[in-house]
Amino acid sequence: MRLPKFLQPCLASYDLAKMDSERDKEIIITSVLNKGDFRALNWLGTTYSRKEIEKVVSSPIRGMWLKSILSYWQKIFNIKLRKEEFKQAILNLNP
Repeated sequence: MRLPKFLQPCLASYDLAKMDSERDKEIIITSVLNKGDFRALNWLGTTYSRKEIEKVVSSPIRGMWLKSILSYWQKIFNIKLRKEEFKQAILNLNP
């Protein structure tokens, strides 16, 4: 499925025309949870199941998450990550 243009701010580093909602699911979910507005989050909830979204939060992509955002979604979905796994998931702008 083609991605709507209003997701471009969430996926600024990607060409939406080349992305696929199923193939690129983890990147899309991660990016929308990190940067999405109400409209983008609404789209996410209608496009993917709660289980799919929870899976992405419980197995976060390394170096793609903002610390406060990942903490927030962990609380929302009641997900506990190992300390090291959480640390590796966080985008570090000061290496």
